[in-house]
Amino acid sequence: MMIAVKKYVWLLLVVALFACNRDTKVREVPVNDFFKTQDRALYRLSPNGKHLSYLTLKDKKQHLVVEDLEKGNTVEVSKLEERNINFYCWVSNDELIYYKEKEGSRFQTDLYIVNRNGTQERLLSNDGKSKIRLLEDQLIEDKFLLVSSNKRDSTVFDVYKLNVRNGQMLIAAKNPGNFTDWLTDSKGKLRMAISTDGVNESVWYRENEAKPFQKIITNNFKTTLWPVAFSESKPNTIYAISNVNRDKNALVEIDCVTGKEKSALFAEDTLNVVEAQYSKRRGKMDFVVYETWKKEKYYLNDEAKKLYQGLEKLIPDAESKIVHSDKNEQHFIVRTFTDRSPGAYYLYYAENNFLKKLSDINPSIKEEEMCEMKPISYVTSDGFKINGYLTLPLGVQPENLPVVVIPHNGPGQRNSWGFNADVQFLANRGYAVLQVNYRGSTGYGKEFYAAGFKQWGQKIQQDIDAGVLWLIDQKIADPNRVAIYGYGFGGLIAINSAIGNAKLYKCAGSSTGVLNLFSYLKTIPPFLTSNLQMYYEIVGNPDKDAEYMRQASPVFHADKVSIPVFITQSAKDPRINGNDAVQFVKELKKLNLPVTYLEKEDNKSPLNREEARKKSYAALELFLQGNLKKR
Repeated sequence: MMIAVKKYVWLLLVVALFACNRDTKVREVPVNDFFKTQDRALYRLSPNGKHLSYLTLKDKKQHLVVEDLEKGNTVEVSKLEERNINFYCWVSNDELIYYKEKEGSRFQTDLYIVNRNGTQERLLSNDGKSKIRLLEDQLIEDKFLLVSSNKRDSTVFDVYKLNVRNGQMLIAAKNPGNFTDWLTDSKGKLRMAISTDGVNESVWYRENEAKPFQKIITNNFKTTLWPVAFSESKPNTIYAISNVNRDKNALVEIDCVTGKEKSALFAEDTLNVVEAQYSKRRGKMDFVVYETWKKEKYYLNDEAKKLYQGLEKLIPDAESKIVHSDKNEQHFIVRTFTDRSPGAYYLYYAENNFLKKLSDINPSIKEEEMCEMKPISYVTSDGFKINGYLTLPLGVQPENLPVVVIPHNGPGQRNSWGFNADVQFLANRGYAVLQVNYRGSTGYGKEFYAAGFKQWGQKIQQDIDAGVLWLIDQKIADPNRVAIYGYGFGGLIAINSAIGNAKLYKCAGSSTGVLNLFSYLKTIPPFLTSNLQMYYEIVGNPDKDAEYMRQASPVFHADKVSIPVFITQSAKDPRINGNDAVQFVKELKKLNLPVTYLEKEDNKSPLNREEARKKSYAALELFLQGNLKKR
């Protein structure tokens, strides 16, 4: 299959572009403007498309609102006090369910059902020790929802039929101990499950709910196989995103009896499929999304192509993503964005190709004041091609600039093109921002992904350093004014840079960073313990790789830090041991080494979290100003 792919806009063109706008005065956008909490979010349509719902903030509290699209009136259907809704959906034309965060826990939630007019709110599940997940949002027999829960055993999820009329939960499928996910067909029937032994993942299938699950496929976790949908026209067939027997993800048909691939709907050696859209109404795959430096669609049927291209013509200067639709797929919630704008939400009426704006995601951001995010690439000394993005500040020559390197979190993540508040905040302050998709990042094939395993503090670090040296060689970076800052595993990379390559970096920062690989593995929650062997392969095995893990964990090497360090950490973060940051900072202070430490507050409401975020970024701004000494 041959398709046209947009060519990269390489750095020399970027430099020429920015050189046209030399030494122009640029307004310094207030730090608070970059990180505002959305006034409205998580828009959803009722199945019949007659009602619109969304979350909004009122009096520092989150509320669930339903709007009648024909009459225009709105109703607040939630009755919240201190807790937040972290998920909700329609289960009929008249009813919604939603989860409230439990007090003091991010893993457990209470499940409620309420009528769209705000009446008859009922608590369906409030087991303080378990987590409940919705598997299928359509009611069965007008009273049952299919959910999974770890109420029987905290380490595994069984499937239950939840009676929304009386709150009873009847077990529908018992987890044999290693199932990590369950999947339904378009009619809401439980037909497929995924299991793992920690390293190998298996797909289990049954023709109908009266039959037992049978194992049909087993692959190593490095291999991708994501079931997307069951075929409506071909019995015992599923569509899946797969890189079985290939390096890049493709969209394929799989025979569920044999477990073998029947055909490829989209496969290209150089392109990696990241999404696939299935239409329940049409019973067909609509399109795939592949990602190079940007995401692009490839259409799989003419009806879908006409629909989505009609939408794209209404918003030609932005990327668009369908986030929800009614059951008939005639009314859609659309989110738009660019690299210089967080975008907006729209309501799209397909029958008359009409677009209605619902709200801006952050109206404080002015697109003309933001900076373009351009693709770059370079080759490491051991022959790996590394891709990334460079964002250059407005109003200055792209020469001899102060630089902030932002390594992304991990494992198994990547930077993608789009609006990034962190990047735009730093670029607005006059910094060139380099984002690197180091080896181990997803989206570049199995070989590239696996090349990053157990390379924290080693080859991953070298990939980042090579990007900085490349920027210096291009005369863009001032070699004496380079900082590195990251979140999670990006924080691990940043602080390791302060330990292993202080000559290249002037200062380093970490936000909720992983500072100790040993304690990181200990904080894996019970329901993810089946994946522990996978984490051992990616991060390291404490028994077999202790020496490497100690070398790659900054907490053990405070004495090797010789440049200023900035650390923010929440003591109550469930995935990061806050004591590691406290211990590391104490050691740095004991050695009289320059360190700025800011403990994040454990804020429950969105507005309080926004205030804490502003405080953190204001402190980061002062730290960078003091150490990079912008001219």
